[in-house]
Amino acid sequence: MRPTIAQVALPVPLDKCFDYQIPNYLYPVVGGRVSVPFGRQTLTGIVTALVDTSDLPVEQLKPIKACLDQQPVWPTPLYQLLIWCSQFYQYPLGDTFSLALPSLLRKGKAASFASMKQWHITDSGKDQFAAGFGRAHLQAQAMRLVENGPVPHPLMIEEGVSSNTLKTLQDKGWISVSHSQPVTSRWPKDIENSDLKPKLNEEQAIAIATVNNVSGFGCYLLDGVTGSGKTEVYLNLLKPVLDKGQQALILVPEIGLTPQTIQRFKRRFNVPVEVIHSGLNDTERLNAWLSARDKQAGIVIGTRSALFTPFASLGIIIVDEEHDASYKQQDTLRYHARDVAVMRAHKDNIPIVLGSATPALETLHNAQVGKYHYLTLSKRAGNAQAASHKVLDIKGLYLEGGLSAPLIAQMRRHLNDGNQVMLFLNRRGFSPALMCHECGWICECKRCDAYYTFHQGSQEIRCHHCGSQRPVVRQCEGCGSTQLVSVGVGTEQLEKQLEMQFPEFKTLRIDRDSTRRKGSLESALESIRTGEYQILIGTQMLAKGHHFPNVTLVGLIDVDGSLYSSDFRASERLAQLFIQVAGRSGRASKPGEVLLQTHHPEHALLQSLLHKDYHHFAQTALKERKMALLPPFTHLTLIRAEATQNDSTESFLRQVRHTLEAHPLFDETCMVLGPMPAPLSKRAGKYRWQLLLQIETRSKMQRILASAKPAIQLLPLAKKVRWSLDIEPQDLS
Repeated sequence: MRPTIAQVALPVPLDKCFDYQIPNYLYPVVGGRVSVPFGRQTLTGIVTALVDTSDLPVEQLKPIKACLDQQPVWPTPLYQLLIWCSQFYQYPLGDTFSLALPSLLRKGKAASFASMKQWHITDSGKDQFAAGFGRAHLQAQAMRLVENGPVPHPLMIEEGVSSNTLKTLQDKGWISVSHSQPVTSRWPKDIENSDLKPKLNEEQAIAIATVNNVSGFGCYLLDGVTGSGKTEVYLNLLKPVLDKGQQALILVPEIGLTPQTIQRFKRRFNVPVEVIHSGLNDTERLNAWLSARDKQAGIVIGTRSALFTPFASLGIIIVDEEHDASYKQQDTLRYHARDVAVMRAHKDNIPIVLGSATPALETLHNAQVGKYHYLTLSKRAGNAQAASHKVLDIKGLYLEGGLSAPLIAQMRRHLNDGNQVMLFLNRRGFSPALMCHECGWICECKRCDAYYTFHQGSQEIRCHHCGSQRPVVRQCEGCGSTQLVSVGVGTEQLEKQLEMQFPEFKTLRIDRDSTRRKGSLESALESIRTGEYQILIGTQMLAKGHHFPNVTLVGLIDVDGSLYSSDFRASERLAQLFIQVAGRSGRASKPGEVLLQTHHPEHALLQSLLHKDYHHFAQTALKERKMALLPPFTHLTLIRAEATQNDSTESFLRQVRHTLEAHPLFDETCMVLGPMPAPLSKRAGKYRWQLLLQIETRSKMQRILASAKPAIQLLPLAKKVRWSLDIEPQDLS
């Protein structure tokens, strides 16, 4: 007898599933999508169970409107992983399922390939080439793209051709559009272009053999110094997987920062490579998702959300730069992609490799206690030598746009030798504040507990916390003076200073402001490689994974703020940043040099990084964390709350604290810290407070939270404030 009731998880912020009647003519499947009425709207949900009974009378249940899938949306291991994510990160199951689906599938579209729009040149378009295009340069560019055959619409947009230009050309009859289904890709017999394989050193060969010699699940930490050839190890690990007809998932921190890596995978292997990231439109994302599910794609490279892509036959997962903070989702389902990737590999019974030159302390600890296999690459690949590190004590020195005279002198020496110089400053804009020279008033964001950043190029002041912006203030709001001065140095100001200091050399700035246009980062990186620019200025976008063989000097302009932060992870992040930035120097046969400007050269962290290495720092930091009962030796949950009323936020968290402390499992191994104002106590007009729950074991933390959360939801103030649980938080601000 067929079930009569379906339990459906819906994308609503409620920790429950909803019962619906199954009409005789519909056949839902567990893990498949259904369209159901919910209040006045129709929602797309996932069937979690088919049963015959309900807590409600059957006549009160609404019927399912439509079944959207004849088979589950995800393979069983991935479906189980999403249920685990919902439970571990204390997030509603329906919302978790919804976030793991491409946007078009959330909207109820069919789980099949969408047609691709392509542009073709017409006969009259071909004739127009003889007449020329006059001053219509944009039209000429578009026509040259389609001259030799049809071009997909996304590629035209990527090449900088606007929709208006395409419409104009179509109206003139010079180009036409067609819609076609993507062609099914077949994997060739020759999977690899072996002529591109460099010779492996002993450490690389050992790492590859260690992973390949174990079948089934295993988690491997590939700890390799910058420039040691980690990517080459990844490429060699993929070959046997692809030979067996299996697929590979490569996670990277930010897709825009790794175009070189993607190109290496595409050049090395002849199988289709799909790239999944937030920059894709809905159709592109769905097609990439389906390519992996239907085994058209052999390799999927993507950011953290690519982790939830279904595969026909997944054979290996690689997480590059596993320490990177961007693997942690900071809103909605606050998952950590590295940790969830390990769980996915376990459920799929496949190997996972975590690669980094500066492993997160949690990962390093897991390797040291034997949870992960520990692989090391201690030598730089090829002839590259480790860069020399020096600290410049800038106490009492005059700084020109943030630059000291010794740094300027070293820059000139390297530039005159025909090399490139890279300067790192993790602060966008011209300066971090505008101050009145007469009375000391500082221009503050009205909605946040933060100062406006001055952007000279656009003549705006912007808040980098809530996104508000306004024209530059010309008059002090305290005393009326027009003597406003910029305080501090940002990348814009550094760029202006260098253009004055080194007019004979070309300067390029790479930050979020200068690379907003699609494709602008790729073209900037290419111009660096071709040697068009000699001086490079960047935020941490430039620190990650790029290979610039002509960069021989790296200067860190201002890191003092990270030395005395209230966040216990700040020293770890600074150490990782220092090593990653330093790794951009001396990557070819040329010797590299790293100079760090600071007012605190005697600081223990800097001394450790200069005279020892990252691992010495990491061992010291792990000992300190063990004494302080901090992760990875305990487990944290951060409970945040915000509201327009300061008192109600604090009162709510006091009630939460009492609820947690009253739990039967709460004992001397548990601790609650707070409530306390968040480090940024006001953002976007809301007052922010937080509470920190510290527990020795993960299992106890999960049991306490699972039973305390329903009680917290019933608190009188729970509906008057916006609150969230962040399991194992990475950012305490």
